[in-house]
Amino acid sequence: MKKNALAIVTLSALLSTFGGSVHAHPPASGTADPGMPLTAPTMPAGAEATESADGALPNVEMTEDMLYKLLRAEMAYQRGDWQLAYVTMLAGAQETRDPRLARRAAEIALSVKQAGEALSAVRLWRQIAPESDEANQFYLGLVVLGENLAEAKPIFVERLQEVRPQARGLLILQIQRLLSGVQDKQGAFTLMEELVAPYSDLVESHIALAQAAYANRDIARSHQEALKALEIKPELEIAALMVAQSMQSRQEALAFFAGYLQQHPKARDVRIAYAKVLIDGREHEKAREQFEILLKDQPNDLTILYAMGILGAQMNDRPMAEKYLTAYLKELEENPDLTRDPVQAQLILAQIAADRKDYKGALNWLAQVEPGPAYIEAQVKSAQIMAQAGDVEGAHNLLSHLKPESQGEQIQVMVADAQLLRDANRLPEALAVLGKGLEQFPEDTGLLYDHAMLAEKAGRFDLMEKSLRRIIELAPDNQHAYNALGYSLADRNLRLPEAFALLQKASELAPEDPFIMDSVGWVHFRMGRLDQAEDYLRRAYAIRPDAEIGAHLGEVLWVKGDKEDARDFWRAALQKDPGNETLKSTLARLRADL
Repeated sequence: MKKNALAIVTLSALLSTFGGSVHAHPPASGTADPGMPLTAPTMPAGAEATESADGALPNVEMTEDMLYKLLRAEMAYQRGDWQLAYVTMLAGAQETRDPRLARRAAEIALSVKQAGEALSAVRLWRQIAPESDEANQFYLGLVVLGENLAEAKPIFVERLQEVRPQARGLLILQIQRLLSGVQDKQGAFTLMEELVAPYSDLVESHIALAQAAYANRDIARSHQEALKALEIKPELEIAALMVAQSMQSRQEALAFFAGYLQQHPKARDVRIAYAKVLIDGREHEKAREQFEILLKDQPNDLTILYAMGILGAQMNDRPMAEKYLTAYLKELEENPDLTRDPVQAQLILAQIAADRKDYKGALNWLAQVEPGPAYIEAQVKSAQIMAQAGDVEGAHNLLSHLKPESQGEQIQVMVADAQLLRDANRLPEALAVLGKGLEQFPEDTGLLYDHAMLAEKAGRFDLMEKSLRRIIELAPDNQHAYNALGYSLADRNLRLPEAFALLQKASELAPEDPFIMDSVGWVHFRMGRLDQAEDYLRRAYAIRPDAEIGAHLGEVLWVKGDKEDARDFWRAALQKDPGNETLKSTLARLRADL
């Protein structure tokens, strides 16, 4: 784990932790609550200020002239002329001292993201209706967004002084949330430090400072403040999480979690965080133990059931993954939770079923994926499983009748369809599918590359070269296109100087790519430069001991007379990938026995 990389704490968690206290003593009817939430300005279009929001409204006669101006302003706004609408509303507010017009001017400016004009209107709104909490709130939000921290400070100070004691802690956290959006993190931390200085006995003060310091990359100060919060309230899990987040290493965090859980065995959020850190370090069995402890207390907990299922998938423990993901989906079905999506669990269960050749079961899981962001992915997987089961025609028909909306989804379906046809050795049909795709999206480099590779497989080197050269034209820094074209020429022993130039360009773009090293080594071999070929291929194999690279390196050594070394590389390659076509053709061509 990288230093200080435990991203555990979020401000939303802070607010949910302390949110219960703000409603302990609601304000008396008709009085404003100084502890009202602080948010960035988001005025709903068409909303109107009321007497209860802005105080008593002025008694202004609606003359024909005023009515005309207001209607013209609204019509101008509808036509897109926000400047005329804004100026008219602002002038009307100045003339009539009606806060509703100032508010409307601010609303217009905000709708076109003109923060400066919005602030001017809100300043007038606040001047007209100084008691308006809404005006003050929007003013404060715009001031902070504009990085005017000095201007915001007295308002924050006033709010903290006037708020009911029971709500002060929540207000401190709300202020920190508002300040977290400014770019000047040091300035935000300094302001936060000054604001909470009179309230150092509140645990929320130290939580807010810990969060602000962490955002300012002052990890030591963040750790210090989190420890103070934990000292005030040892059972506060969010404080414990922030202590761990600000530790210098993963091992320190793990040791802290283990010690904390011994003293607070019911600390659910801390135990979940502990398990996540264990998973990050691939300590899957230890993470599993933590989740099992949590399940003992809450056997139907959706979060833990899902986590156990995903952990099982990561551990390649398919029975575990299937058990818990199935339980998760059953619990979700019996207790619908709109914040949780069943799709990932359904996709994993489909893959597990397909892996054990239960194609019917896999298709049943995929059929449960409803239309939405993952629907096309589920349909593509369904087609792939149908093809695995031997129904290539059915899979092809399924993909042919899909109606994906976005360009990305359309290309995804085309590529999947072409792959199914390619695997069934129906190469002309596969080429036709991608060719039709290129008629729709002629400049999509991914589609062009797939078309080139399929054309090479079909022996249509003219189409392959045309597509690869088009990629180079569209994306001159695409090393894969240079590599594919250069390697294809070298492998066919054609135009070797041109192949060498293409591969040199690919190597310049990606000098550490082992597959490009392999290609450069192979063109050296074709040009009779055996020593250079061996050097490149050995370097490539050291980075990536791939079967095809091993086949090439073995052939170079064989030609150089190092036949035993060659056999060693071929044996290793054969063990890694017994079906590798390059390896099999090399051994047959050289009549080499292993």
